[in-house]
Amino acid sequence: TTAVAVGQARGIALLVAAQRSLALSEYKPMMVKQAVHGYGLATKAQVGEMVRVLLGLDTVPTPDDAADAAAIAICHLNTLRVPESAQPAPAGRRRG
Repeated sequence: TTAVAVGQARGIALLVAAQRSLALSEYKPMMVKQAVHGYGLATKAQVGEMVRVLLGLDTVPTPDDAADAAAIAICHLNTLRVPESAQPAPAGRRRG
């Protein structure tokens, strides 16, 4: 029954986003783990700890869904395109 409820909630979210012409991004769990922990097979505890460290928190966010949401947000921020003018110059080269 949990899978059905999650599927229904996801469907509603997709419908509302489409009705409002909102852009969506979806990430596979392995991609989120890679972005946050650096290892696509990291455990939930390892990802939670990295979320804590990256966000400068005293404790891992709870419940687990909160840590997952933060990890997805970190993943999304890591995948946003950075304008070329904001990217660091390659080592040994300087921009004039």
